[in-house]
Amino acid sequence: MPSAIRQIPLDTATQHHAHDFHQIVIGLQGKAEFEIEGLGGAISALSGCIVPANHVHYYVGQGENRQLILDLPADAPSLTGYHHELSRLFDAPRFFSLDDPLKRYLDFLLQELAITQASNSVAAQSDRLSATLLGCLHARLGSDTTPPAGGRRLDLQKLDQYIDQNLARSLTVGALARQACLSEAHFRSCFREQTGLSPWQYVRRRRLEAARRLLEESRLPLSEIAANTGFAHQSALSHAFRSTFGCPPSQLRRANSERANTALIAQPQHTT
Repeated sequence: MPSAIRQIPLDTATQHHAHDFHQIVIGLQGKAEFEIEGLGGAISALSGCIVPANHVHYYVGQGENRQLILDLPADAPSLTGYHHELSRLFDAPRFFSLDDPLKRYLDFLLQELAITQASNSVAAQSDRLSATLLGCLHARLGSDTTPPAGGRRLDLQKLDQYIDQNLARSLTVGALARQACLSEAHFRSCFREQTGLSPWQYVRRRRLEAARRLLEESRLPLSEIAANTGFAHQSALSHAFRSTFGCPPSQLRRANSERANTALIAQPQHTT
């Protein structure tokens, strides 16, 4: 599919899906809430989120709202060739706010789209406008992944405790950073340097490990396990579980049940 830039309102009833292309959503009017495989956040005017391909995300608009949405396939011109480094923006979901220069560029982008809307060069111009926007975002957000020299050690035990106590909630990187008394950008850098993972990847792994334990040790329905481990819906848990462990949660539970029954049958029978 070609890349595209569109302006739409989001449904005021919660929706969810995943798609095989990357997406950037920027608020133009009103508010919206997103949860991207356990990472939650709100979007208002001039803030946005990054949705990597194949990530289940839930979203809901609040009242009158309008969003600018960039749909970007992996082979889009703005993510390949000379611009290939920009694909790193989609290594993990995240939320961001536009600074003053980006706000001015957004105004230009919207005006340029309006001018070219009736022409045959919309797709090509969308690619050019997207590449500039992605380049600016990468320049601002890309530094979050650069480890600071001599970065301080994080108290992972304290962070694990906070994550486990709040698994059922939509955790944000900002909330984790506050636990460490660091700015969000500094926290991201320290965290990746110490663990080799982004905060989102770490929280997602912890959610899935907790879900796996509940599957093995309890008879809770999958919908309750999803809610208890921070997945907005059973399908979101199933999608993440399959991509990580190679099987759906129902298959793991069935296998554990069969092993337990086999062990019970194999027990020696005592007669009197």
